[in-house]
Amino acid sequence: MATSEAILQVLSGPVPQLFYSEPCSKNSNSRLSLKYRVSRRWKKGSELMQRVDFSRSSRGSCKCQHAESVSAVTAEDEHGGRSSNSWNSQKVEVSQQMNNENGSVASMEKLASTRTINNTPNRVSADSTEDEAWNLLRESLVYYCSNPIGTIAANDPTDTSILNYDQVFIRDFIPSGIAFLLKGEYDIVRNFILYTLQLQSWEKTMDCYSPGQGLMPASFKVRTVPLDGDDSAYEEVLDPDFGEAAIGRVAPVDSGLWWIILLRAYGKCSGDLSVQERVDVQTGIKMILKLCLADGFDMFPTLLVTDGSCMIDRRMGIHGHPLEIQASLLCAREMLAPEESADLMRALNNRLIALSFHIREYYWTDMSKINEIYRYKTEEYSYDAVNKFNIYPDQIPPWLGEWMPNKGGYLIGNLQPAHMDFRFFSLGNLWSIVSSLATIDQSHAILDLIEAKWADLVSDMPMKICYPALEGEEWRIITGSDPKNTPWSYHNGGSWPTLLWQLTVACIKMNRPWIAVNAVKIAERRISRDKWPEYYDSKRARFIGKQAHLYQTWSIAGYLVSKLLLANPDAAKILVNVEDSDLANAFSCMLSANPRRNRIRKGPKQSFIV
Repeated sequence: MATSEAILQVLSGPVPQLFYSEPCSKNSNSRLSLKYRVSRRWKKGSELMQRVDFSRSSRGSCKCQHAESVSAVTAEDEHGGRSSNSWNSQKVEVSQQMNNENGSVASMEKLASTRTINNTPNRVSADSTEDEAWNLLRESLVYYCSNPIGTIAANDPTDTSILNYDQVFIRDFIPSGIAFLLKGEYDIVRNFILYTLQLQSWEKTMDCYSPGQGLMPASFKVRTVPLDGDDSAYEEVLDPDFGEAAIGRVAPVDSGLWWIILLRAYGKCSGDLSVQERVDVQTGIKMILKLCLADGFDMFPTLLVTDGSCMIDRRMGIHGHPLEIQASLLCAREMLAPEESADLMRALNNRLIALSFHIREYYWTDMSKINEIYRYKTEEYSYDAVNKFNIYPDQIPPWLGEWMPNKGGYLIGNLQPAHMDFRFFSLGNLWSIVSSLATIDQSHAILDLIEAKWADLVSDMPMKICYPALEGEEWRIITGSDPKNTPWSYHNGGSWPTLLWQLTVACIKMNRPWIAVNAVKIAERRISRDKWPEYYDSKRARFIGKQAHLYQTWSIAGYLVSKLLLANPDAAKILVNVEDSDLANAFSCMLSANPRRNRIRKGPKQSFIV
């Protein structure tokens, strides 16, 4: 027997050699711990293992001794533009296939395999790219007490400045979790949901100040800590970060909402509703919602957050009410046990109705709305003022009138008194489609805009996180001359491959999958060759990000989720929210009573704060 096989046999001996406590319990310090009492046999096998160079595929079953160091990764063509003829023919081809299959695009995988953009021979690498992506995703797995519980943010063996990219980020794990769900590998997602739940309301503080109850951590790390006075025992702990160690010390406002989205997807995909019905999980959902729905000084139904408290976690002038934070409440509403959460359900319904009205009415912009704002009167005082937020017409940026297509529109990134942020933010708009925060017409208009402005928003790598970039004096004032968020880099107009899967979900929901098919093809041209970067720089995404980490896990997982969903579009239902009739009727009542439509105040029987 080979040496490695012998050691593996030793390490995978009978269970009685390994004694452990319940991994889901909390000790007095609110830390997850697991104590191992290791026999001499195990200890001897561990010492032998250190002298053997195992490949990743032949690692021992117990990952506890490797929790601190996850294994490393082994290992410009044409622009990506396309003529209008090829674009239109692609839409026709996909539409015909959908009609042939009674409205389904279940054979999208076959369709993608028989077509290439611009007839270039890039299809040769598609299957190998997908296989490579799965290998890299599995190599990024993090284990706690021998159970997989997440994936690290990046796994580049050549990177010397890893920072916190060796941790499991809640936001970053979502596409990884969706990929595993679509593959039928449910355990890792279940473990992630339950273990991260144990980290909620952590006792750590920032300068003696504790975060609000219900806050989920931004990330966590598995640490191995030796027990005092016993060389044969150690414990594993999950060490979370609520922003107290992050760059800028920003709070992870969106972590809890992403956790809710994954919890709902797990139940829908696996059919295992017992997880979301657990008392501790229901409590966790309620704590997140109470934190989001708490009354405060703000007059708007949108969630007020500080700059940097979402995916754009650096100073970028998005403080106030960023769009992406608003788009996740329907998932929680669907999973709450109504008989035990009547008051919270009522508050959530009221917030959703008011939020839908607020976003659809005041965040929406297209050519018609720009013309309306251009003629706004200012300093209006009354209940029926048209210019409610006192927006100054001169605030319309010069680029907007030229950039906005006649057909199409989008939801602006932020709205505050006397200020509209007209930048296009991809994540918020895509999730407004997926979550039904936008109307059906608005959802189609957003996709119309993406098609019309393909060269700006998708270009050589899907897709821009925001458009346009802050430049010149505006960049210096708003970002503080941030050397990482320089124009057309990182959060400031950079291109992020992980947005590919969210674009795919939105396109499938609106029955326009050809948009996602083309975006995936563009990504396949170079993303593997470029070693799966975190982001791309320049207007056309021609350069790998100057500080981008390679082998970025959510870039890998985002590509895989897109491929899986295009092969089986029905699976997108685990992420999509359909607006129910009660919300739609209540919204219609509020819309008919809106002074913009009718100056006579005829509100619904039940009043809502807008």
